[in-house]
Amino acid sequence: MTNSHEIGGKLLIWYEAHARELPWRARPGCAQRVDPYRVWLSEIMLQQTTVVTVVPYFEAFLMRWPDVQALAGAPDEAVLAAWAGLGYYARARNLIKCARMVAANGGMFPDTEAGLLGLPGIGPYTAAAIAAIAFGRAAVVVDGNIERVMARLFDEQIPLPQAKPLLKMRAAALTPSRRAGDHAQALMDLGATVCIPKAPRCEACPLAGFCVANKAGRAAELPRRQPKKPKPLRRGYIFHALREDGTVLLETRPPRGLLGGMQGLVGSDWQQEMPPFLPPLSADWQEAEAKIYHIFTHFSLELTLMAARVGGQMPRMGAFVPPVPAGDLPSVMRKAYLAGQRQLS
Repeated sequence: MTNSHEIGGKLLIWYEAHARELPWRARPGCAQRVDPYRVWLSEIMLQQTTVVTVVPYFEAFLMRWPDVQALAGAPDEAVLAAWAGLGYYARARNLIKCARMVAANGGMFPDTEAGLLGLPGIGPYTAAAIAAIAFGRAAVVVDGNIERVMARLFDEQIPLPQAKPLLKMRAAALTPSRRAGDHAQALMDLGATVCIPKAPRCEACPLAGFCVANKAGRAAELPRRQPKKPKPLRRGYIFHALREDGTVLLETRPPRGLLGGMQGLVGSDWQQEMPPFLPPLSADWQEAEAKIYHIFTHFSLELTLMAARVGGQMPRMGAFVPPVPAGDLPSVMRKAYLAGQRQLS
């Protein structure tokens, strides 16, 4: 294989012409560093979430909380509501904790991978990305896009996830001491726009002449992956109760666990076997014809929606509150909330 300097040089030339314009980035080759707050916020949002989804959330966060001190001073419930719809809500809780730790340190983010790893919600990939992009450190940044580029460039046949350490070694061999942030973002963009999962656009790739898998005609087959195990299905009830005064029954979930600290409809536990029917108050409950379906990382969920108009009786859990914007609720609760409104309309 041609040496890493030639690969890196062609990659940066391509990046300077084709870099995606994203609100948390500096222009390729720009001497002025991008604000570490913007890099950190974007990288936390981008964990397991697409760029298209993240951009409007990122811009909305910056409008409300333009720096880490502002975010650190925000009420938890405001940040969680603004995060609603991005999913993986542990990220939002760690975002709040991290902002407050950084604010307590004078608003300064650590500028090394080791220092960044000491902050809540920052793992090896995120620490490397912030160190490289915000501080110019020669950190080895490897996300899913970069893993795919490395697997094809070097024709690695070992399937993921076993291949991860080897692919990181491959990426490390190419990481330059200068412009490491541009290098990492160039590889991300190459994977996102050219070296795409299906039908890679090899004819448009600046590294096609170096790519072993491309020469062998099997780039589209890589990276190989172990077959995924089917996700278990959990079931439960969810209740939409509406009073004559327009208030709706909602609860705030416990701070720890799935959807921790988020607001939503009252419901049962989620189990493989359908749990007992234990409504939050006595009412003429109507079962919605359609189920509520949602997919989490480790399981799929099927909820039976029960809706009722109720009087002044007190619930055994939750509280009646004025209607909230559906967009302030996490995705599965938003689905149930909107379906309940339709059921009772």
